[in-house]
Amino acid sequence: MSTSTPARVLTGPPKTPRRTKRGSLGHHNLAGYLFLTPWLIGFFVLIAGPMLSSLWLSFTDYSILGTPEWVGIENFEVMFSKDVRFWHAMAVTLTYLFVSVPLVQIFALFLATMVNKGLRGLSIYRAVFYVPSLIGGSVAIAILWRFLFDSQGLFNGALGVIGIQTDHSWIGEPGTALNTLIILNVWQFGAAMIIYLAGLKQIPAELNEAAIMDGASPVKRYFAITLPMLSPIIFFNVLMNMVGAFQAFNTAYIVSNGSGGPADSTLFYTLYLYQRGFVDFDMGYASALGWVLLIIVAAAAGLLFLLARRFVYYGDER
Repeated sequence: MSTSTPARVLTGPPKTPRRTKRGSLGHHNLAGYLFLTPWLIGFFVLIAGPMLSSLWLSFTDYSILGTPEWVGIENFEVMFSKDVRFWHAMAVTLTYLFVSVPLVQIFALFLATMVNKGLRGLSIYRAVFYVPSLIGGSVAIAILWRFLFDSQGLFNGALGVIGIQTDHSWIGEPGTALNTLIILNVWQFGAAMIIYLAGLKQIPAELNEAAIMDGASPVKRYFAITLPMLSPIIFFNVLMNMVGAFQAFNTAYIVSNGSGGPADSTLFYTLYLYQRGFVDFDMGYASALGWVLLIIVAAAAGLLFLLARRFVYYGDER
């Protein structure tokens, strides 16, 4: 009797060799870069390229019509030692920032707290308060602001109703022109209010319930629970409003007809940069102004982040 070797049973089609891990990763990376290509082109062409060009132009004397002439750090020396309007524009911008940003937070947080009380028609209130943020910085509203605070404007008319007769042009006098732009910025508190309202909705109810059982008053609960829990939201809103204040331009441009007047009282930093670049055609100096502004905003944001380590509570700290 002879023994035979059993035949090998095939349970399926022959398996094809799998691709190596490195080849698979390379394929996926290539697909990812292809999807990123439009963004990368936009970044290098519209952002990185112009930034590097403006950095080079900041060390040149360039008037658009001519050829850039290298002058080294002369633009920066003139800016810090001889340019009086540079320092005045910086002072106007910082005044606008330190007054309007806290006021926006106060109004937005106060109204968010009121709206969070469970009022009927909450969605209507949110829409009404948010509308100024959508249209408050537009050209039409900036033009309306001129008529509102003019000598014959609605504001003086309202004062006349309560017995105060005046023909003072609030937007045409150096002492009050900047205040009207601060009011316009505060009027756009709706975006910050919506963010605060969302933060209030996320505060655990059991925290307030436990405080009530311990006999804490509403004021004490607000300062001991609500504000600490809202501190990340406050930090975010302050940071965004601060950057926006440094970049403020269109309202001052429309209200002052691009001059920063009266008597440079509304000469924001960005408006002065615009004047040097597109009115005086001194693009080299305007580029230097832009880079100084970038450094100032970065330093201010960095300082704010350092302060946040001490005052911002994220809920996961022990």
